[in-house]
Amino acid sequence: MTRAALHPVTAPVRREAPAADAWLAHRRARLIWHSVLVTVLVGPSLIWMLRSEPQPLGHHLSVVTGLLALSAMVVVAVLPSRVRGLSRALGLETLLGLHRRLGMLAGALVALHLAVVVAADPARVWLLVPGVAPARGQAATIGTVAIGVLLVLATRGVRKGASHELWRWLHLSLAALVLGGSVLHVFWLNNLVTDAVMGPVLTVLGLLLLVVLGLRWGGRGLSESGEYRVHVVRPESETVSTLVLVRRGRHSGPWFRPGQFAWLRTERMSVEEHPFTIASSAEDGGRIEFTVRHTGDYVSRLRELQRGDPVWVDGPYGSFTPDAVPSTGLVLIAGGVGITPMMSMLRTAADRGDRRPYRLVVHARDRADLLFRSELEHLRTMLDLEVTEVLRTPSSDWGGATGPIDTALLAAVLTDLDTPRVRLDYFICGNPRLVGDVLDTLASLGVPDERVHTEQFAQV
Repeated sequence: MTRAALHPVTAPVRREAPAADAWLAHRRARLIWHSVLVTVLVGPSLIWMLRSEPQPLGHHLSVVTGLLALSAMVVVAVLPSRVRGLSRALGLETLLGLHRRLGMLAGALVALHLAVVVAADPARVWLLVPGVAPARGQAATIGTVAIGVLLVLATRGVRKGASHELWRWLHLSLAALVLGGSVLHVFWLNNLVTDAVMGPVLTVLGLLLLVVLGLRWGGRGLSESGEYRVHVVRPESETVSTLVLVRRGRHSGPWFRPGQFAWLRTERMSVEEHPFTIASSAEDGGRIEFTVRHTGDYVSRLRELQRGDPVWVDGPYGSFTPDAVPSTGLVLIAGGVGITPMMSMLRTAADRGDRRPYRLVVHARDRADLLFRSELEHLRTMLDLEVTEVLRTPSSDWGGATGPIDTALLAAVLTDLDTPRVRLDYFICGNPRLVGDVLDTLASLGVPDERVHTEQFAQV
């Protein structure tokens, strides 16, 4: 049964497209958050350099590299910790990219810090010998070894072939050792922590980390605001199902933007949770839908949920949404189940009475991988929507387009929108290969980078 049959459509309320001021607010939020992250990263080091007395170069470099490494670790820990304003401003892909790059930077700074310390006084190498070194040295050794192992595993691609949960727990355990060892090392040195200025600065840095991690791992689990009940688990195909949830208690209007995602867990305080894109309309505040492919034990358990079972939703997150761009037309390009954020955008647009043109390109393995076909036909009667379906390989029972999403296909899709009066924004969701190929195609067509928005399937 299609969504249109489940939810009779009422006459839409006509609304204007997202205003330019929403886009400007989003740009301001990005600037503010970038400034905050840079301040946390370099602020403590700059404060120390501005007020420190003249000292030997070796000592100066050891303190600066140590402070930069510690600040980088704090930022690395905060980035994936679901600070909603940060997530909305920068987006998941940007956050994960910064997380990886700053993690590498932190590892390099730790190595440089150790090199400077030993170069200034080679006798200090004994501080790294387990069982002989004082507590501050042993804490430093634990943190250094942990960050080294973590970076090796990340760069060597340990995630390939490993389960999501195995990688996640390994990553979190090593990260805890890195942070714990580094904090104890600074505390047991009893140097900067007793300084009249640097002591409070480091205290604020530590409190920031504790608050963020406390909210991430404890605070939201105690709240009932994210509790939902299962309404139905609806099959979409042999390999895909939609989990329909209704909000527990009262609700008041939209609470997410179309295209955003949330984390699901089936127990209030469970540490096992997974991210899924919200597929339903943002205008229905009491109902939320997640369309998922049947892969892995966790999704299999979601399929077995019964009506009335509780599910906890932590979100929304992400900036993959047309609400944050001043577009007068949208091109949505999806691979397989990557159509889920596009369905949220289209359903929301229909509920809002959006007059902008929408062009949806769906790339799938085979006919069975083409989802929501009946509903898309219905949405075409409510929106300026055209749908182009493309199969990866030719098939005897398929008369439509096949092959990659190349320049010829996109040019044909956009023929009627090739006018300066239409500002097109492109939203792409799918596996990394599809996203990369489409990005290359758009670049060859001269599409500006700021009009292209992506979301790739990846473990987070």
